[in-house]
Amino acid sequence: MVYAILYVLILFAFGEKRKGNKMKVTKETLIGDILDYNVETARFFFEIGMHCLGCPHSRGESIADACQVHGTDADALVEKINAFLGA
Repeated sequence: MVYAILYVLILFAFGEKRKGNKMKVTKETLIGDILDYNVETARFFFEIGMHCLGCPHSRGESIADACQVHGTDADALVEKINAFLGA
């Protein structure tokens, strides 16, 4: 329940997904840039245990940094996000 509430708050905080150019995510892409492009990607970060997406520090982290801290595979996360974004 708490995560659902956080997800809704993040949706409102970061707005709607951007339209136009496709985004290609890499391990060096900043989490804030990904969320700004499409806030629905927040669920992939929640899946790896990153529940602090509203924190300014987390928005400045790269996918590689976040995955290292949370003990997950950055390549797998990049692949999931790019598949979701259609990149």
